[in-house]
Amino acid sequence: MASSESPPPSEGPASSRKDARPGSTALPEARLRRARIGVALLFLTNGALFANLLPRYPAIMDELHLSNAQFGMAVAAFPLGALVAGLGAAALIRRFGSAAVAVLGTVLTGAGVLAAGVAPSWALLAGALFAAGAADAITDVAQNSHGLRVQRLYGRSILNSFHAVWSIGAVLGGLMGAGAILAGLSRGLHLGLSCLVFAAVALAASRLLLPGHDPAAAAQEAQATGTAKTTGRPPLKIWAILAALVLIAVSGSLVEDAGSTWAAVYLSGSLGAAASLAALGYVSLTGAQFVGRLVGDRLVDRFGQRAVARCGGVIVLAGMGCALAWPTVPGTIAGFAAAGLGVATLVPAAMHTADELPGLRHGTGLTLVSWLMRLGFLCSPPVVGLIADATSVRTGLLVVPLAGVLVLFLAQVLPPRRGVLHLPKQPRPGDQASVAGDPSSSASSTSSSSAVP
Repeated sequence: MASSESPPPSEGPASSRKDARPGSTALPEARLRRARIGVALLFLTNGALFANLLPRYPAIMDELHLSNAQFGMAVAAFPLGALVAGLGAAALIRRFGSAAVAVLGTVLTGAGVLAAGVAPSWALLAGALFAAGAADAITDVAQNSHGLRVQRLYGRSILNSFHAVWSIGAVLGGLMGAGAILAGLSRGLHLGLSCLVFAAVALAASRLLLPGHDPAAAAQEAQATGTAKTTGRPPLKIWAILAALVLIAVSGSLVEDAGSTWAAVYLSGSLGAAASLAALGYVSLTGAQFVGRLVGDRLVDRFGQRAVARCGGVIVLAGMGCALAWPTVPGTIAGFAAAGLGVATLVPAAMHTADELPGLRHGTGLTLVSWLMRLGFLCSPPVVGLIADATSVRTGLLVVPLAGVLVLFLAQVLPPRRGVLHLPKQPRPGDQASVAGDPSSSASSTSSSSAVP
């Protein structure tokens, strides 16, 4: 977890070593694969930690005697903490490096989840979730920043695969939670063990990550400085695109939150499913999301992010719309699965596109998308809870198909093909082209034949 200000020597211009991949920047293939494994482990822990808590929500509601609205407000403390702390992520990454920030944030997130699981009151539950959300927001930006750094060195899209591993972690965490309930483990013991195990995984991953700072940061900072001197600020078109990307990410996060917060509550409360079966609502969502992200890079490379996002919006609208129109336990589980499949590539697409926007300081676009998409997590629990108290949880869950409609309208801002944004590209370290608009200056446009498999 080194945090030196200079890039590691091996990340400079390509050397003549056999094990170095061709391109403008190079690392030994084995070292690059180790870095990819390290990032994947961080995504795994990030998905699993919070998912361990989700099957415990119905029991927490009962023990603390919370109404739907009270429970929704408590859960909303998680994204509220993320909103309060999230904007600090870019500064922390520029100061300490994405690897160190991601690992420490993972450990703190686990501690917050454990505190939430054993909280004896609504106030302490909300406070613990607030702290966990703050740590998670910073971790999220840092691990995605490091993943994008590794992706640039690979020369092809791999970000969806990291998010697929996050889905594996979420399914693993959900199954661990369901298994702990069936085994009769107390929440403290179950979540304490989970916290220790995944903290150890994150610390082990730190030895695999790339040291120091991202060399792309210097080029991006120079371009942002040049833009500021020329125009004073990024053009309005950049901010409009960024706003649309935020809404796309919010749509994805809103659907994820509907599954994590309300799937078990709806299945067990409204449809009468057993607690262990009700846990499968969220598991099915994250499982299908994993499948979508596993094939997402190939689909995006072939059809473009725009077409894939629009298709996903249709799947969310049709799948969850049918599940709510004709409510059954199997149909609802299948509906959550369709929703997870539909939003699989939305957040990675928004993050990657934002990270490529010119005229912004290093990490700014990524941080803003990650920070503002937490609005979906912040608004969804209390809104659905208030609607549920006034009508029913089933009615509140209509926000899911509505999110699919929003994606259909906003997907236009996503590139039709990988790396195509119709805007000047940011130069990367070692680029031969000095002109910002030269397509050859983007690592994302590197042909797959020169990429590490």
